Amino acid sequence: MINYKDFQELFEDAASKNKKIYQMSEQREADITEISVKEVREKVKINLNAMKEAIKQGLKSKEKSMSGMCGDDCAKLLERYKGGNSLFSKTYQKVLTYAFATIEQNLRMGKIVACPTAGSCGIVPAVLIAMAESCDADDESLVNSLITAGTIGQLVSNKLALAGAVAGCQSECGVAAAMAAGGLVQMYDGTNEQILNAAALALKNIMGLICDPVAGLVEVPCVKRNAFLAIHAITAAELAFAGIKSVIPIDEIVDAMKQVGELMSSKLKESSEAGLATTKTGIEISQKLAQKWCSKD
Repeated sequence: MINYKDFQELFEDAASKNKKIYQMSEQREADITEISVKEVREKVKINLNAMKEAIKQGLKSKEKSMSGMCGDDCAKLLERYKGGNSLFSKTYQKVLTYAFATIEQNLRMGKIVACPTAGSCGIVPAVLIAMAESCDADDESLVNSLITAGTIGQLVSNKLALAGAVAGCQSECGVAAAMAAGGLVQMYDGTNEQILNAAALALKNIMGLICDPVAGLVEVPCVKRNAFLAIHAITAAELAFAGIKSVIPIDEIVDAMKQVGELMSSKLKESSEAGLATTKTGIEISQKLAQKWCSKD
């Protein structure tokens, strides 16, 4: 059993055994937990079903969050698409609406899968499930993609804590985009090299993203950020399939992200002490919510 310390070690071991990343990871998980690969995959299916249910419930609801700031963006998109208006294809429409549906379920305190975090929970499900529906991929293919995505998140977390309070939103939505990009390449039967390149492209092009939640809530700008980075992930996968490579290897990108996180001011790491949280409007919202909730007490 090998606990891979980085992406290069995993890549080399997979190449020596002529296996895909998900095959290496499911066997490793089976060895660690002392269960069969089949049981590992069944556990992943539970998460897959939870993702599908979050999307299903999110698509049906217009319920606002307790703050009133968010909750009906998915409904607005669905209404726009109902009228035949869109700049996007049907598949991309699904990606956007699924991202909103999932993250809005999170702010309503619904059941979601943190992938890798609750604040970034809409990206992986939106990309993988919407694209699977587009290409008629079955659940077994989706499980392969989710294991691949999870492996990417786990290897990044070996060096970088996946928390906005530690390294900004690059370590939450940024990592989620990398996970989704790699998982999507697996869905379309890309090579291990293409999978890691897609993840690298997604990560390096979102490096430095701060975490500046208005009023300290995982709503603004978090909700819309999920939708934007879902599209970002697909872009990374498309570039990887075209043979466009990241000049900087993924392990070095993760090292750079860690460095950037350490250099980032604490005011830009989930403290709501800078960025959008301290704009005139951000402060007004925070004060109004504080007054509202204090009056209830």
